[in-house]
Amino acid sequence: MNTPTSVYAEMTPNPEVMKFVADRPLIEGNAQAEFTSKADCAGHSSFAEELFNFPFVTGVFISGGFVSVTKDDTIGWEMIAMQMREYIQQWLTEHPVAVEKVPPPKATTPMPEAAPTAGEPVVALADDDIVPTEHDEAIAALLEEFVRPAVEADGGAIDFRAFIDGTVHVRLRGACAGCPSSTATLKDGIERLLTSKLDVVQSVVAST
Repeated sequence: MNTPTSVYAEMTPNPEVMKFVADRPLIEGNAQAEFTSKADCAGHSSFAEELFNFPFVTGVFISGGFVSVTKDDTIGWEMIAMQMREYIQQWLTEHPVAVEKVPPPKATTPMPEAAPTAGEPVVALADDDIVPTEHDEAIAALLEEFVRPAVEADGGAIDFRAFIDGTVHVRLRGACAGCPSSTATLKDGIERLLTSKLDVVQSVVAST
């Protein structure tokens, strides 16, 4: 049974990512799903799996009523955005569920060298290195209230990772990952917010 769905395309600050907004939820509640390969999608999202059939697609991020699609540099969005929008709209009309099973958060392992971004380098941070602190709840609450809505509006997501020696570590996903303006967002936006609200916060960095 078809589920009539309307979809429109929206540019993001990241030139390699296009946000496609549907008029219905694509995933349950506040859950989010990020896939970096077709293999990641198996058993979780046949929708994302189909998107990876496009040869230029390198990433799919699903949250609320939108999907952010990351492409490689072999072709410009002006050539494919309309085709992709129509394909997504048709698929969602024919399938009531976009994410069958929300994937668990990916475990982070130590890396010899952090992956570079368009701005500052990403700090390698393993799950085993994270020690909870008394400030975590307050930091996470501020990010949830003031930062998450704006980041999601740009087709991305931000996750609080840890608070270590005055530095807040966050993970950027979706359109925010590798975005040329992500450093400005971290330093001019998020860092300014957190340092003004919490005296213990001195800086904010992106981490794995």
